[in-house]
Amino acid sequence: MTMNRFQWLAAAALVSVLALIFVGAIVRVTGSGMGCPDWPTCWGCLIPPTAVEQVDFDKLPIERFQRKAERMGRDPSLITEETLRAEFNPRHVWTEFFNRLCSLPVGFFSLATVIAAGWQRKQRPWVFWMALGSLLVVLVNAWMGARVVYSGLQPGVLTAHMALAMALTGMLMFCVWRGTDDPWRVGIGGGAAVQLRVAVGMLLVVLIAEGVMGTQVREMTDELAKFHDNAPKEGWIDELEKMTLYLVHRSFSWLVLANTVWAVVLTVRHRGGGTGVVEKVVAGIVLVQMVLGVVMAQVRIFPWAQVLHVGLAAVLLAFVWLWCFGLFAGSGARKAGA
Repeated sequence: MTMNRFQWLAAAALVSVLALIFVGAIVRVTGSGMGCPDWPTCWGCLIPPTAVEQVDFDKLPIERFQRKAERMGRDPSLITEETLRAEFNPRHVWTEFFNRLCSLPVGFFSLATVIAAGWQRKQRPWVFWMALGSLLVVLVNAWMGARVVYSGLQPGVLTAHMALAMALTGMLMFCVWRGTDDPWRVGIGGGAAVQLRVAVGMLLVVLIAEGVMGTQVREMTDELAKFHDNAPKEGWIDELEKMTLYLVHRSFSWLVLANTVWAVVLTVRHRGGGTGVVEKVVAGIVLVQMVLGVVMAQVRIFPWAQVLHVGLAAVLLAFVWLWCFGLFAGSGARKAGA
């Protein structure tokens, strides 16, 4: 599919969000979420320090940290100069700071997308409103990022943070898809289109549910790690495998696979040219995700596998959003696989 300048701009915003999700996964895996105790500065500096000796604790608003933490349900007595000094880790500091830097392109491209969409508001009003909505979600998620810091990675806050990111991928993908007079369509009509819409629609719902549960499982692993004094996961993984949410999350992966196979089979059956690029990308990522899930469940929870699992899930969701848009837009246009 040939894209115009606006679509490339919206695609840049979408790619920056997906990249940020990958980097965010690295932050989570390395335990760097509290690398910077304050926001938007880091240890009171615009450029983070590389050693604890460089931190001026007299300039850190520790009392303000404590008040914010207390409002979010965290014990304020846990935030003192001594605890902050002990928690300083340059690797965590710069990992979290890099995560924050990666959020800058998201804001820039989202704002640019809104401005560009305003020029075509009369021709494509839904594109403008989706672009504006995506910018608002970016701003809310930036505010939510501050809550993540001050809440001490409180369960629930992280889930909301990720849920907003999933909504953002859909809104930006809509801008990419509909930012032209001739958007991509699947090109299957009649009863077959209805069946395929049901299959892909169910796949989208299952993916969103799987993503929310996955974030909650990650929160559970953080709590278990704290309870076991940050012992290796191999020492307490059996406890996680007894929890209902973890088991449901793991079982949902089979629903994702089943819905994907169902949708691909319907596409091959009713489209003379077989599957297109979108369907192939979705099927390929689902298979990779299944392999990663087996590795983490049966072999070991490797950090690289966790990062790929989270990042590829975001890419998968973006392409399923596109698949849905191409289906629910109706048939009768181009049959290219995007």
